[in-house]
Amino acid sequence: MGRNTRKRRTPLATKVIAGAAALAIGGGGLVWANFYASAHEKNGGHNVTKSRQSQIATINCPDVGLELSDVPERAREGVAKELALLDKQITDAYTRLADTRRAQAGDSNFVANAILGPLKSKRTATLDRISINIKRVGGQAPDDLDRLAECQGVPADQTGNGGGGQDGGQDGGQDGGQDGGQDGGQDGGQDGGQDGGDNGNGAAGPFAEDFINIKDVQPNSRDLQNGLAANGDTGSTGSFTTRCGVNENNLFNSDNIIVAPGVDNGAHHTHDYVGNQGNTAFASDEDLANADTTCQNQNDKSTYYWPVLRLQDGTQEFDANDLGGGAEGNVGKILKAEQAEIKFVGNKAGDVVAMPKFIRIITGDAKAFTNGLANANTSFSCTGFEDRQVTDKYVICPEGSQVVRTSNFQSCWDGQNIDSANHRDHVAFVREDGSCPDGFQAIPQLQVRLVYDVPAPTIENGQIKNPYAVDGFPEQLHKPITDHNDFINVMDDDLMNQVVQCINSGRDCE
Repeated sequence: MGRNTRKRRTPLATKVIAGAAALAIGGGGLVWANFYASAHEKNGGHNVTKSRQSQIATINCPDVGLELSDVPERAREGVAKELALLDKQITDAYTRLADTRRAQAGDSNFVANAILGPLKSKRTATLDRISINIKRVGGQAPDDLDRLAECQGVPADQTGNGGGGQDGGQDGGQDGGQDGGQDGGQDGGQDGGQDGGDNGNGAAGPFAEDFINIKDVQPNSRDLQNGLAANGDTGSTGSFTTRCGVNENNLFNSDNIIVAPGVDNGAHHTHDYVGNQGNTAFASDEDLANADTTCQNQNDKSTYYWPVLRLQDGTQEFDANDLGGGAEGNVGKILKAEQAEIKFVGNKAGDVVAMPKFIRIITGDAKAFTNGLANANTSFSCTGFEDRQVTDKYVICPEGSQVVRTSNFQSCWDGQNIDSANHRDHVAFVREDGSCPDGFQAIPQLQVRLVYDVPAPTIENGQIKNPYAVDGFPEQLHKPITDHNDFINVMDDDLMNQVVQCINSGRDCE
């Protein structure tokens, strides 16, 4: 199924029996793992709890990418490669953390001296190179960039308090999943392979508390300001629908051309692609403009992509041993959307202006579980219940109903830039009344609606059976709040002008 040119690596779930490791794009994030003083400790709950408190369960590194909001365009590719190196350093540190459990049990200073210390040294050197990249082209790097070099080892009993997005989720995810995955699956997990509740991914989630019956979701209760529909009964009321299929060509890879250009496996999870067929981390704008497209309108060569949705049923997919796939905790059957509805709509406050060609927009945050909700977006629902949208839960749909993923993109543009250093600042979410922040102007809002035929998971004794989840970084525990969606506009100018005319004149066009 599909093609993927990523290098192979021993799958995470088999290499680290009861752990999960990853990194976040941008050189930061939480590396999550489960540890015990001894793989053969059999002395009951008291000792298990004691060892959990004394063992390092996570490595928490500052997210460098979020700190670099002012990087000159000529330095961005070099900086992106250094950020990717920071990510690899975290992965390597995690691997050492996972491979030295016995040494850690015998030496309380082992993690600090043998893992965190060397990691800080490597990060310091990389941060220095980031600063050099920026200054070389006349930019100004933060004077205190080296303050981001030090990472923290977080004990297992403190993993609920480590990040901005963890208050409700991590307590539930770690307590429900870690207690269930660690306590219930310690012997089976460490001594006998993946047993208990890890769903084959090294206990990296999702967990029972990540799911909700759609009938238990209150209508119109989604409370995030992000991702509001920009259109309404006033202003520019038209729409333009582009039909680009559902990835019938099976184009998958774990690159991220927006965040990590020129970096192999920059996403660390697998993407579905529709539209442009030239998507790799190494594609230039010219390459995208000259590529084929799956869109019926051949003048739309835009790239639309999102993390795949998987059913964690034990299926060995084509990427079961690949980076971005099973090697990084993303396991199970890839579920392609039955429908992929891609629509551009107007603005309830007034007319929209054309998007510039090659503008990049990311909506949602693949690291929202640890970063917090500032950029969280997208939502889950069920057909027949789409007045009920939920961002922080996967939904369990009744028989005959299908799972729906919805993304309403940022629809305010700064009028100048097609991208920004942190890939956020050049666009903004529309306000509830349709207005844009000062200095921004309304552009067509991209709305993506994906419909999936997903077997309904079941919950038994607090454990989720055959769950589905979006691909992501394992340290994010496959939380639904981390869902996201990506877009690069590669429409030709005539088509974009047609989109704007349809929307501003109140027509519905295709």
